[in-house]
Amino acid sequence: MEREYKTIAAYAQDEFIEKKSRFIGSILPCKTELEALDFIEQKRKQYWDATHNVYAYIIRQPGTPTPIKRSSDDGEPQGTAGHPVLDVLEKEGLTDLCVVATRYFGGVMLGAGGLVRAYSHTSKIAVDAAEILNMSICKLYQLEFDYHLYGKISYILPNYQTRIESSDFGESVKMKISIRYDRTERFLKELTELTNGQVIPIEILEQYENMK
Repeated sequence: MEREYKTIAAYAQDEFIEKKSRFIGSILPCKTELEALDFIEQKRKQYWDATHNVYAYIIRQPGTPTPIKRSSDDGEPQGTAGHPVLDVLEKEGLTDLCVVATRYFGGVMLGAGGLVRAYSHTSKIAVDAAEILNMSICKLYQLEFDYHLYGKISYILPNYQTRIESSDFGESVKMKISIRYDRTERFLKELTELTNGQVIPIEILEQYENMK
């Protein structure tokens, strides 16, 4: 299982003008290739009167290290549009997302180099408009302990950038915490030493979370 990946939180968009041509960069998180294709079709319908609706997407495939990568120049000279959009996504290390780069031609030819730069910039401003998520495998643990240990345990939690998901203060303290996979071994070791083995964390599940 892939331990970490970067994606975006939600739909975002930005645009700019280059030599009278209007370029619109739209970006959406997508879990499947079908979601990416649906998004592309939505943008084609929304911008039906545009000169080009170029696209690129990268989608993870569970169980394989090779993601799905697709791009289209949508009528622009080969290699001047779709690949530059895709190249930005690859350089940013992003996955599970799709970018549609829409162009309204303004009457001035940009040339091959100008098109590459314009479509690269369209992809980049779309990425910059979105919130980046650093998704990592995290373990969710349940802890239960007496109140006299609460201060000690609360003190070490920030050292491992844990996230407290819930707390229940009844006859004893019950707490659910999330922690990145690569910090669990050190955390469990310190917790055992700190509490003389009185606290035995119960692992509930592993899941991807936005945690650095």
